[in-house]
Amino acid sequence: MQIEIPDRGGFASALVHLKPGEEFVSEAGAMYVASDNIDIDVTTRAKHSGGVLGGLRRMLASEGFFLSTYRTTDGRPGHVGLAPVQMGDVSRVDMDGSVAWLCAGGSYLGSARTIDVDTKFQGFKGFFSGESLSFVRLSGTGPFLVSAFGQIVELEVRGGLTVDTGHVVAYEETLQYSLGKIGGSWLQSFLAGEGIVFHFSGHGKLLVQSHNPDEFGRRIGSALPPRER
Repeated sequence: MQIEIPDRGGFASALVHLKPGEEFVSEAGAMYVASDNIDIDVTTRAKHSGGVLGGLRRMLASEGFFLSTYRTTDGRPGHVGLAPVQMGDVSRVDMDGSVAWLCAGGSYLGSARTIDVDTKFQGFKGFFSGESLSFVRLSGTGPFLVSAFGQIVELEVRGGLTVDTGHVVAYEETLQYSLGKIGGSWLQSFLAGEGIVFHFSGHGKLLVQSHNPDEFGRRIGSALPPRER
Protein backbone atom coordinates (compact mmCIF):
# COMPACT_ATOMS: atom_id res chain seq x y z
CA MET A 1 0.00 0.00 0.00
CA GLN A 2 1.44 3.34 -1.08
CA ILE A 3 0.31 6.61 0.53
CA GLU A 4 1.29 10.00 -0.84
CA ILE A 5 0.96 13.27 1.07
CA PRO A 6 1.71 15.71 -1.78
CA ASP A 7 1.63 19.04 0.05
CA ARG A 8 2.19 18.96 3.78
CA GLY A 9 1.24 22.18 5.45
CA GLY A 10 -1.88 24.27 5.68
CA PHE A 11 -3.97 22.39 3.09
CA ALA A 12 -2.63 18.83 3.19
CA SER A 13 -4.37 15.73 1.85
CA ALA A 14 -3.46 12.09 1.19
CA LEU A 15 -3.62 9.89 -1.92
CA VAL A 16 -3.90 6.19 -1.05
CA HIS A 17 -2.89 3.72 -3.79
CA LEU A 18 -4.54 0.32 -3.33
CA LYS A 19 -3.48 -2.95 -4.89
CA PRO A 20 -6.05 -5.72 -5.49
CA GLY A 21 -7.01 -7.22 -2.13
CA GLU A 22 -5.95 -4.19 -0.09
CA GLU A 23 -8.49 -2.14 1.86
CA PHE A 24 -8.37 1.26 3.55
CA VAL A 25 -10.79 2.75 6.08
CA SER A 26 -11.50 6.44 6.67
CA GLU A 27 -13.95 8.77 8.30
CA ALA A 28 -17.08 8.96 6.12
CA GLY A 29 -16.97 12.13 4.03
CA ALA A 30 -13.17 12.30 3.89
CA MET A 31 -12.98 11.10 0.25
CA TYR A 32 -12.62 13.85 -2.35
CA VAL A 33 -11.57 11.76 -5.39
CA ALA A 34 -11.39 8.07 -6.33
CA SER A 35 -10.59 6.01 -9.41
CA ASP A 36 -13.58 4.45 -11.14
CA ASN A 37 -12.73 0.93 -9.93
CA ILE A 38 -12.94 1.82 -6.22
CA ASP A 39 -15.85 0.38 -4.24
CA ILE A 40 -16.92 2.40 -1.19
CA ASP A 41 -18.73 0.63 1.64
CA VAL A 42 -20.13 2.96 4.35
CA THR A 43 -20.86 1.26 7.68
CA THR A 44 -20.78 1.91 11.42
CA ARG A 45 -17.94 -0.54 11.93
CA ALA A 46 -14.41 -1.32 10.79
CA LYS A 47 -13.13 -4.72 11.83
CA HIS A 48 -13.66 -4.92 15.63
CA SER A 49 -15.13 -1.44 16.10
CA GLY A 50 -18.44 -2.76 17.46
CA GLY A 51 -21.17 -1.81 14.97
CA VAL A 52 -23.67 0.83 16.15
CA LEU A 53 -22.16 0.83 19.64
CA GLY A 54 -18.73 1.45 18.11
CA GLY A 55 -20.18 4.35 16.13
CA LEU A 56 -21.62 5.90 19.28
CA ARG A 57 -18.29 5.51 21.08
CA ARG A 58 -16.49 7.21 18.19
CA MET A 59 -18.94 10.11 18.44
CA LEU A 60 -17.85 10.53 22.08
CA ALA A 61 -14.31 10.79 20.73
CA SER A 62 -15.37 13.68 18.42
CA GLU A 63 -15.21 11.37 15.39
CA GLY A 64 -17.86 10.51 12.83
CA PHE A 65 -20.55 7.87 13.38
CA PHE A 66 -19.86 6.21 10.03
CA LEU A 67 -16.69 4.83 8.45
CA SER A 68 -15.96 4.27 4.75
CA THR A 69 -14.05 1.22 3.49
CA TYR A 70 -12.33 1.40 0.09
CA ARG A 71 -11.27 -1.53 -2.14
CA THR A 72 -10.75 -2.17 -5.84
CA THR A 73 -13.36 -4.18 -7.74
CA ASP A 74 -11.70 -5.40 -10.96
CA GLY A 75 -8.30 -6.81 -10.03
CA ARG A 76 -6.50 -3.61 -11.02
CA PRO A 77 -4.82 -1.05 -8.78
CA GLY A 78 -6.85 1.99 -7.76
CA HIS A 79 -6.55 5.11 -5.69
CA VAL A 80 -8.59 7.26 -3.32
CA GLY A 81 -7.91 10.82 -2.18
CA LEU A 82 -8.68 11.75 1.43
CA ALA A 83 -8.71 15.15 3.13
CA PRO A 84 -9.77 16.45 6.55
CA VAL A 85 -12.54 19.01 7.02
CA GLN A 86 -10.37 21.63 8.68
CA MET A 87 -7.27 23.25 7.24
CA GLY A 88 -3.97 21.81 8.38
CA ASP A 89 -1.39 19.08 8.11
CA VAL A 90 -1.77 15.35 7.44
CA SER A 91 0.75 12.82 8.71
CA ARG A 92 1.30 9.08 8.24
CA VAL A 93 2.25 6.72 11.07
CA ASP A 94 3.36 3.11 10.49
CA MET A 95 2.48 0.59 13.19
CA ASP A 96 4.44 -2.64 13.71
CA GLY A 97 2.01 -4.18 16.21
CA SER A 98 4.19 -3.63 19.26
CA VAL A 99 2.31 -0.65 20.70
CA ALA A 100 -1.12 0.92 20.26
CA TRP A 101 -1.77 4.59 19.48
CA LEU A 102 -4.43 6.95 20.84
CA CYS A 103 -5.84 9.73 18.63
CA ALA A 104 -7.35 12.78 20.31
CA GLY A 105 -9.91 15.39 19.35
CA GLY A 106 -11.09 14.19 15.93
CA SER A 107 -7.55 13.78 14.56
CA TYR A 108 -8.10 10.26 13.15
CA LEU A 109 -8.40 10.41 9.34
CA GLY A 110 -7.99 6.82 8.15
CA SER A 111 -6.09 3.54 8.42
CA ALA A 112 -5.33 0.26 6.72
CA ARG A 113 -7.94 -2.46 7.20
CA THR A 114 -5.34 -4.45 9.17
CA ILE A 115 -5.64 -1.94 12.04
CA ASP A 116 -8.33 -2.27 14.70
CA VAL A 117 -10.24 0.98 15.27
CA ASP A 118 -11.76 1.25 18.75
CA THR A 119 -12.24 3.85 21.49
CA LYS A 120 -10.75 4.25 24.96
CA PHE A 121 -12.60 6.13 27.68
CA GLN A 122 -10.49 8.91 29.19
CA GLY A 123 -12.68 9.48 32.22
CA PHE A 124 -13.29 12.96 33.52
CA LYS A 125 -9.76 13.98 32.54
CA GLY A 126 -11.12 14.48 29.03
CA PHE A 127 -14.02 16.57 30.33
CA PHE A 128 -11.89 18.92 32.43
CA SER A 129 -9.21 19.28 29.75
CA GLY A 130 -11.74 20.32 27.10
CA GLU A 131 -10.85 17.22 25.04
CA SER A 132 -13.20 14.34 24.21
CA LEU A 133 -14.29 11.88 26.88
CA SER A 134 -12.88 9.12 24.68
CA PHE A 135 -9.91 8.81 22.32
CA VAL A 136 -9.74 6.62 19.22
CA ARG A 137 -7.49 3.62 19.95
CA LEU A 138 -5.58 2.01 17.08
CA SER A 139 -3.86 -1.37 17.33
CA GLY A 140 -2.41 -3.83 14.85
CA THR A 141 -0.02 -3.43 11.93
CA GLY A 142 -0.01 -1.06 8.97
CA PRO A 143 -0.25 2.67 8.28
CA PHE A 144 -2.74 5.18 9.60
CA LEU A 145 -3.35 8.88 8.92
CA VAL A 146 -3.98 11.75 11.31
CA SER A 147 -4.89 15.34 10.56
CA ALA A 148 -4.34 18.54 12.52
CA PHE A 149 -4.98 22.25 12.62
CA GLY A 150 -1.65 23.78 11.64
CA GLN A 151 1.61 21.83 11.46
CA ILE A 152 2.09 18.35 12.94
CA VAL A 153 5.27 17.94 14.99
CA GLU A 154 6.53 14.53 16.16
CA LEU A 155 8.16 14.50 19.58
CA GLU A 156 10.02 11.73 21.39
CA VAL A 157 9.10 11.75 25.08
CA ARG A 158 11.80 10.43 27.40
CA GLY A 159 10.68 11.12 30.93
CA GLY A 160 8.26 14.04 30.88
CA LEU A 161 6.77 16.74 28.66
CA THR A 162 4.12 19.45 29.11
CA VAL A 163 1.65 20.15 26.29
CA ASP A 164 -1.10 22.76 26.23
CA THR A 165 -4.61 21.35 25.90
CA GLY A 166 -5.98 21.50 22.38
CA HIS A 167 -2.60 20.68 20.82
CA VAL A 168 -2.45 16.89 21.29
CA VAL A 169 -2.98 14.93 18.06
CA ALA A 170 -1.96 11.36 18.91
CA TYR A 171 0.42 9.47 21.16
CA GLU A 172 1.70 5.97 21.83
CA GLU A 173 -0.08 4.09 24.59
CA THR A 174 3.21 3.67 26.44
CA LEU A 175 2.77 7.30 27.54
CA GLN A 176 0.59 8.40 30.44
CA TYR A 177 -0.72 11.87 31.19
CA SER A 178 -2.14 13.87 34.05
CA LEU A 179 -3.77 17.30 34.10
CA GLY A 180 -2.11 20.19 35.83
CA LYS A 181 -1.07 23.83 35.75
CA ILE A 182 1.85 25.52 34.00
CA GLY A 183 2.72 28.16 36.61
CA GLY A 184 3.45 28.15 40.31
CA SER A 185 -0.27 28.50 41.06
CA TRP A 186 -3.57 28.07 39.25
CA LEU A 187 -3.97 31.86 39.16
CA GLN A 188 -0.58 32.30 37.48
CA SER A 189 -1.42 29.54 35.02
CA PHE A 190 -4.70 31.17 33.95
CA LEU A 191 -3.18 34.66 33.85
CA ALA A 192 -0.50 33.28 31.50
CA GLY A 193 -3.29 32.18 29.18
CA GLU A 194 -2.51 28.48 29.62
CA GLY A 195 -5.07 27.18 32.12
CA ILE A 196 -5.01 23.36 32.21
CA VAL A 197 -2.14 21.49 30.52
CA PHE A 198 -1.19 17.86 29.89
CA HIS A 199 1.79 16.49 31.80
CA PHE A 200 3.01 13.47 29.81
CA SER A 201 5.32 10.88 31.35
CA GLY A 202 6.99 7.69 30.17
CA HIS A 203 8.73 6.75 26.93
CA GLY A 204 7.06 7.02 23.54
CA LYS A 205 6.13 9.14 20.54
CA LEU A 206 3.77 12.10 20.68
CA LEU A 207 2.25 14.09 17.80
CA VAL A 208 1.18 17.68 18.50
CA GLN A 209 -0.42 20.38 16.37
CA SER A 210 0.97 23.89 16.23
CA HIS A 211 -2.42 25.62 16.43
CA ASN A 212 -5.46 25.18 18.68
CA PRO A 213 -8.73 24.95 16.70
CA ASP A 214 -10.89 25.76 19.75
CA GLU A 215 -8.97 28.96 20.49
CA PHE A 216 -9.10 29.90 16.82
CA GLY A 217 -12.86 29.36 16.78
CA ARG A 218 -13.34 31.55 19.84
CA ARG A 219 -11.25 34.36 18.34
CA ILE A 220 -13.14 34.26 15.05
CA GLY A 221 -16.52 33.85 16.75
CA SER A 222 -16.05 36.90 18.96
CA ALA A 223 -15.21 39.02 15.89
CA LEU A 224 -18.31 38.02 13.93
CA PRO A 225 -21.47 40.14 14.05
CA PRO A 226 -24.36 38.68 16.07
CA ARG A 227 -26.81 36.56 14.11
CA GLU A 228 -30.18 38.06 13.38
CA ARG A 229 -33.18 36.21 14.70
